[in-house]
Amino acid sequence: MVNIPFLQRDADPLPKGVSRPTWVVLDLSGSYAARQPGNPIQALLNREETLETLEARVERLRDATWLHGVLVRISEFTAAPATAHAVRGILSRLAADKRVVAYLPQLTMTALIAASGAPEIVAPESADVLVPGFAAEPTFLGAFLKKHGIEFENLRIREYKAALTRFSQEAMDDANREQLSAYLTGLETAWTRDLAAARGVSEDAARAWLTGDLTSARAAHEAGLITRVAYEDELVGPGTRPLAAVLDLLTPQRPTGAKAGRVAVVPVVGAIVTGKSRNNPLPLPLLGGQMAGSDTVVAALRRAKKDDKTKAIVLYVDSGGGSALASDLIWREVATSEKPVVAVMGEYAASGGYYILTHAKRVIASPYTLTGSIGVVSGKPVLREFNARQGFRPEPVGRERALMYSPSRPYSDDERALVERGISEVYDRFVTRVAEGRGMTTERVNELGRGRIWSGLDALNLGLVDELGDLHTGIQRARELADLPEDAPTWNVTPARSGPLPEFVREAARAVSVEVWPFGRERVLTWFDREIKVR
Repeated sequence: MVNIPFLQRDADPLPKGVSRPTWVVLDLSGSYAARQPGNPIQALLNREETLETLEARVERLRDATWLHGVLVRISEFTAAPATAHAVRGILSRLAADKRVVAYLPQLTMTALIAASGAPEIVAPESADVLVPGFAAEPTFLGAFLKKHGIEFENLRIREYKAALTRFSQEAMDDANREQLSAYLTGLETAWTRDLAAARGVSEDAARAWLTGDLTSARAAHEAGLITRVAYEDELVGPGTRPLAAVLDLLTPQRPTGAKAGRVAVVPVVGAIVTGKSRNNPLPLPLLGGQMAGSDTVVAALRRAKKDDKTKAIVLYVDSGGGSALASDLIWREVATSEKPVVAVMGEYAASGGYYILTHAKRVIASPYTLTGSIGVVSGKPVLREFNARQGFRPEPVGRERALMYSPSRPYSDDERALVERGISEVYDRFVTRVAEGRGMTTERVNELGRGRIWSGLDALNLGLVDELGDLHTGIQRARELADLPEDAPTWNVTPARSGPLPEFVREAARAVSVEVWPFGRERVLTWFDREIKVR
């Protein structure tokens, strides 16, 4: 939200032609999805702020000749670190043209990432200070499930592939603890670099803030983490609302640079599944949330590839993967595109989320992205004991092999060997895709793979991505690859309409169906369990 405008009380130099300093207040709160829904009806009804709409507002502010400065009020900010880093970039671009002051009632790890794009960071004396570093606390359900007569078959490649371990194990194994510890270390390294650059101190000094036991805004100021302790009313005060300012912000901005062509943005958000994209409302681990259907994503990519005005494509991936089949179908559309494809990673681009972008012309990650997890997993719950306790008695008829994925019994030795052979074949194909796309040997990819996750910062050093950045960076690179001007427009691609009902009506109809297993008939997954949440 933008409040317009206020007057700043400090006496500081004024821009040419401005008799008194005019400010606006920019409110940042919530989680911030990357893009507006591609469907125009959904976009109209969407009440949530997105990075796309935030950037559009900031660009208007950058060009406003009447504007002197922006107070960015960051409160109840719940975005992931990768999203906070994208906000940081937006604010830093604004700060190149205007004075920007970030005001933080809560000094948290992610709020500070976002605020570090502003040269000045201010907090009230009573601010909550929570700068403890990063951690994760996955809950393992193995003992709970066994207590209720449920076991879980977990066949995986290889030791770091932890997608199903919280269902099959009672505690975290050493390999999983190793990779999570390394990932969190990568995040803290990225955090110290961002804050050190913002505050003009060494990385060692910034790292000390994580162990400094800061408990107040004054302590944070004395340590150099923030620039000032003040309340909001000490920063800006009430002012006039010039008609020119109101009209400037409310008048739609005309697109420029459109004649040369445009950049298509295709999102892949949520678990990757076969069929159409949809939302699964079931509020259970692994099963609920947004799902990127291969039919929908492939149709969007084909539409962008056929569109004469589109000269380059940005594939935005915020997914822990999913179906091996669906991932490969999306990968094929990226690999066969004659137009340059730039892949941008969001909070996650792991397992199948990494698979689909291996052949992009350029791959960009946030330093906070969780990526990698080059591995494969398969399994099933086994309800034999549970059924016996509850008096359920499944009676098989026909071929035993046809019921190998039935939860009423474990795999036989032959069935387990068959599943292991299948996931081994998928893993080999995954490794080959990465090796070809990233210009590595299969031996090197296997060293980096084995199901292991990496931070975006580590992935850059290992050659799994090409550079660090965000969606703004990706759009810039796409324009460069297509020889488009810097202001060439973008468009959010959705598949062409099919059928008599509008797409949002069909999505509403699909939403009422609950899917207990979101991957269809498939049991071979390139998937990373997104239950890992950084705190």
